Amino acid sequence: MRNAVSATRISRCNMVTGTFTKQDIFRILSAIPDPEIPVVSIEEMGMLRDVEITEEGYNILLTPTYTGCPAMGLIEAEIKAVLQQHHVAPAKVTTVLSPAWTTDWMSARAREKLRAYGIAPPLHSSCDTHPFGEGIVHCPRCGSDDTVVLSRFGATACKALYTCNSCREPFEYFKCH
Repeated sequence: MRNAVSATRISRCNMVTGTFTKQDIFRILSAIPDPEIPVVSIEEMGMLRDVEITEEGYNILLTPTYTGCPAMGLIEAEIKAVLQQHHVAPAKVTTVLSPAWTTDWMSARAREKLRAYGIAPPLHSSCDTHPFGEGIVHCPRCGSDDTVVLSRFGATACKALYTCNSCREPFEYFKCH
């Protein structure tokens, strides 16, 4: 975990009182990677929407990138395991479908990490400039704009498969929505 040291420090500090702030919980959960794209965290992707602190405990609000996303079960299990590891209890995870997740919620750091990983990040969330809702997609490897869509769907529904005519490499593009 990238933030294991700071999260552990938070946990030890607050274990005495048994209370955690919203910021503590965000710090702890910010190290959880997206299981489909492990170079970005669920927080960087904008999936980690909020933390509610009530008399009953901690409620983590999570929005999937797609309704029915197959990774949601894994993400929820990881959230619960990390919170348990840091003695944050009682805690539950609530999936929030409205408003629907948008690529606008992705951090600039997530977009750069996607590019470095070989996935072209989304151009924008307004999908009205191209037959597939995209403008010119730049190759994440060489930066060329001479790219062609091969398939509207890549390894997951949230990505499309492209190829670059300059470097001849295939790559995935994280579709806007």
